[in-house]
Amino acid sequence: MRVNATAVRHVPVVIVGAGPTGITAATLLAQYGVESLVLDRWSGVYQRPRAVHLDDEIYRVFARLGIADEFAAISRPTLGLRLLDDRFRILAEFTRDTARSRNGFPQANMFDQPELEAVLRANLKRYKHAQLRGDVEVTGVSDTGDSVRVTFTDRTDGTVHRVDTDYLLGCDGANSLVRTQIGSAINDLNFEQRWLVVDVATDADLRQWEGVHQVCDPVRAGTYMRIGSSRYRWEFRLLDGERADDFATLTALRPLIRPWTAGVDDRELSLLRVAEYTFRAQIAQRWRRGNIFILGDAAHLTPPFIGQGMGAGIRDAMNLAWKIAGVHHGALAPSVLDSYEQERKPHTKSLIRLALNVGRAMTGGARVGDALRRVVLPRLRLLPGLRDKVVDSTTPALAASALVCRSRRPGQLGGTLCPNPRLRDGRRLDDVLGTGFALITTRRPSVSDEGDLRRRGFVVLVAEPGDGLARWLRGGRATAALIRPDRTVMRAGRDLPALCAWAAGVVDGRFGQPATSVARR
Repeated sequence: MRVNATAVRHVPVVIVGAGPTGITAATLLAQYGVESLVLDRWSGVYQRPRAVHLDDEIYRVFARLGIADEFAAISRPTLGLRLLDDRFRILAEFTRDTARSRNGFPQANMFDQPELEAVLRANLKRYKHAQLRGDVEVTGVSDTGDSVRVTFTDRTDGTVHRVDTDYLLGCDGANSLVRTQIGSAINDLNFEQRWLVVDVATDADLRQWEGVHQVCDPVRAGTYMRIGSSRYRWEFRLLDGERADDFATLTALRPLIRPWTAGVDDRELSLLRVAEYTFRAQIAQRWRRGNIFILGDAAHLTPPFIGQGMGAGIRDAMNLAWKIAGVHHGALAPSVLDSYEQERKPHTKSLIRLALNVGRAMTGGARVGDALRRVVLPRLRLLPGLRDKVVDSTTPALAASALVCRSRRPGQLGGTLCPNPRLRDGRRLDDVLGTGFALITTRRPSVSDEGDLRRRGFVVLVAEPGDGLARWLRGGRATAALIRPDRTVMRAGRDLPALCAWAAGVVDGRFGQPATSVARR
């Protein structure tokens, strides 16, 4: 081991882990002019595909990163979800809009994770404020009071390096070193299942419905997905005593995949990967200590039944990055960083519970469960609580915080995402609003209020009478809404002067302007 004798470098943000969550956080910070260093143990993209699905909310984040076209080129909108019984008869079908949703993008999208990560990394290189350093092992984290010191070893030559940072983001996965360093235990939500994951490539036409097939069989639950023009994914629950090695050949796999591949010769199928995964439901007790935060799988693990695992981590990054940037530049009070866990933890826990309930509804209860499924599953779309989450892919509103003001009235907008319609000039709302705060209103504020908002970095947008934004406000019983940089509604209502005054109390200076110092909690 050799210790690097050069002076300890200082970087405003250090991110441990260069998966989708870490790269998303680094890209967003770079857009705000905040320098970051991303450290990862792999020299390049980790080649084992894991996640295969993202919804329209995450697609919207990718557009914010500047990779909407690149993601479109490597992804495949899917028609939705079919629930099948053990004889492959349709129990229920939930369709997705493959055109444009209220977020502006297809509701369900299949992809290959290594391809996505390559796109994210290539995009990060466009930003001078972000540096990615691979082939390193983070070995220590210590909070000195004035900053956080990160120690890491270069795996290519064994040299030890140290860097000081104002903020440390642990995006380092389920076995997170950063989570351990902040003393955060894991709460297990009592779910653990062993599943076989199979990836196959073929140019043959399987002649299947272009959506996700979920086989609701209490003996052998299974999932089929087409994730590309010639790539397919199957997942099967492993029985006691079975291992992935038992299915290492197409001959061994044939009994499992035959319902989808009948009539296709083995010579037309290329077996890319067979692996075992243990699906778990877990959430960390705390997501922060001082200016050290955990995101993604370091903070939570979600079973895959609603396809929200990777998306949850990207939502973490989208929620936290602009807040750190605002505090770093002096526009936001340091206390707003408390809202990260306040908002994200309940939201994530809600989606984990939904995934558990959907998984149990699909596979639990043995033969009695089969009988119940035939009665209940076709009626899921009639249940309002599930219709929005399972059928329409809408995620819950964020909990109340210093940056979310909610009311109890039905249809209230606080904590929800604002829509992303195409405006009359042809541009999407997000393209007009940019990366900062905004006020969307049906009537223009006073000259004084509008001037104050603009000095604080707000975009003021007056909705056209009768257009989609005006209808959205009316549906929320509001005439104006304050929008955060992550496109969440901070507060909505009919008293425009009161909204403007409230916004002035949240944003202390012009959002994005550098501060003389970095405040700590």
